[in-house]
Parts: sequence; structure tokens; C-alpha cells
Amino acid sequence: MIDAVAIAEGLRAHPSIRSKLAIAGATAALGLDARAPGRPGDDAAILPRDGGVDLLAGEGFIPAFVQADPWFAGWCGVMVNLSDIAAMGGRAVALVDQVWAPDAGAAAPLMRGLRDAAEAYGVPLVGGHTNFAAPELSLAVTVMGRAMAPVTSFDARPGDVLLAAIDHRGRYVNFDNFCAALEAPHDRLRGDLALLPDLAEAGLLRAGKDISQGGIAGTALMLAECSGVGIDLALDTILPPGEVPLDRWLRSFPSFGFLLAVAPGDAARVSAAFAARDIPCGPVGRVTAGSALRLTSGETQALFWDHAATPYLGLSAKETTDA
Repeated sequence: MIDAVAIAEGLRAHPSIRSKLAIAGATAALGLDARAPGRPGDDAAILPRDGGVDLLAGEGFIPAFVQADPWFAGWCGVMVNLSDIAAMGGRAVALVDQVWAPDAGAAAPLMRGLRDAAEAYGVPLVGGHTNFAAPELSLAVTVMGRAMAPVTSFDARPGDVLLAAIDHRGRYVNFDNFCAALEAPHDRLRGDLALLPDLAEAGLLRAGKDISQGGIAGTALMLAECSGVGIDLALDTILPPGEVPLDRWLRSFPSFGFLLAVAPGDAARVSAAFAARDIPCGPVGRVTAGSALRLTSGETQALFWDHAATPYLGLSAKETTDA
């Protein structure tokens, strides 16, 4: 029997979940809300253009993470940005990096990781900024992409099925980072990411997000708040790989993981497309009216978060419709 109440309480207090609360303060300091250009709250900023949209995203990395494993941090700088573009139904065009280091030698493994990942995924690094007189090693990476049929965090509807597509062919590298990319063939990495824009252009994805820091639980909460809906996560349907405990899996950051809100009639087709690439994908919940994200197991329901009572990102779709 899964103790949904205990899992909800543990997740609500976990640093991986609570770290996202800082986003609201940052957007407020910059004068941004859900009505701002680029529509903050998504995995990438949406910039309209003729015939589609440009996508712009970036990631800054925790210094302790960068310093603990510079090569892997460089790899992740590419990997996570490409996932953000794919989550929005886009294809990445190019990357730029921003590297700070005490000297060139300290930066070398970090820059090698950037280069190795860019080669693996087939997306060029076209420049950036370096500072070799910084007190410590730090990293940020920016990506540009394009989408013909953008998938946003703002379009989930009550009645939608929530699918989780997560590559289980990996291992934990550090913290709660579950990486399934390092030993994968390059053509597989590229084909797996290309599946997202293919599905979007086929009209099969209503809304979605890359599973980021905060894991399935935190990402579902961000999706719910942006769309102004509730979500019931069915714990009995979420199957971690191997012997990974469920509570850890719910907060894990997978190298390939997406939550997708789809119309009920499209769920089987979307799941089959991922299964054809050996990526587990299936229903893990449903989108509901309201603002509560609940964890369910059998007949038990436990409130994880109510974003109307306690905003998470502070970027609800209701800010747009009520304006």
C-alpha cells in the first residue's frame, strides 16, 4: 500500500520542490508576469515569427554541481536546454555558453563536456562568453530553437490525460539526476528528442513540460498552475526503474522526461510512439478543474499543493484571462 499522505508531506518539504518558489521573486523583481513577452512560465520563451515561433531558453547551474563534476555539468548544460526546446514542440538551432573559471585549465573539462554533448546531439555551439579570472567555476548555457506547432504549459484542460514519458535506461549520476544519455548512441539521442516536435506537428499534444528539478511532482504542479487547472497524480501508475523508491522518483530529474497533457483519444497513439523507441510512456494522472494537485492511491487522496491558495511560480494562466 502506498502512503500517499506521507509522500505528499515529504515532497512538499523537500528542497527540490521548494527551490522553485524563488522563481516568483525573480520574475517580480524583473517586472515579469504571464502577460509579458515570451510568456514566462514555459520551458522556453515563445517569440512569434512568420511561419511559426522562435524559442529561447537558458540554464544557470548551481556552482557546487559544476565544481563537483565539471565535465558532466558541461554535458548537462547542453542536454537540459535541448529538452526544454523539445518539450515545447521545437527543434534546437544553436547554443551559446557562458563560462567563468579561475583559469583555462580549470575550465577545460567543463568546456569539453559542452563540446561532447553538442556533438552527440548534433546542435552547434556557436559562441558565448568566457571569463578566466573568476574566483570559481560557473556555467550558464543558452539555446535557440524553432517550432511550427508550439506546445505550452498554459493549455492543459480538465479531462485531459496526463502522460509521463521517461527513459529508464540510465542511472543516478549525482543528487537526484537520473541520466540515460551518457552511454546512448548519438542517433538515438537525436531521434528521441525529435519525437516531441513530430507529435506536436501531428496535433497530438495539448500541453506539456520537460520534467526538471522538482521531478514529476514539481513539474506537474508548474503545469497545473500555468494552465489554471488541477491535476490528480495516480501513484499506483508511476513505476520507477529498478529498485528506485517512489518518493525519490517523484522528485528526480531525468535526462529524458516529459509530462504531456493530451486528449483522451490521443493517449494511446502518443504512448505507442514513445514505446516504439523503447521509452516507457503511459497515463499517470488526469487534469481536473480547480487548483489542487492531489496524489492518489486506491481510494486515498492526499493534497500535495493548492496553487490558488499558495502560488508556486506565481505565473498562472488566470493572470492572463483575468487581465
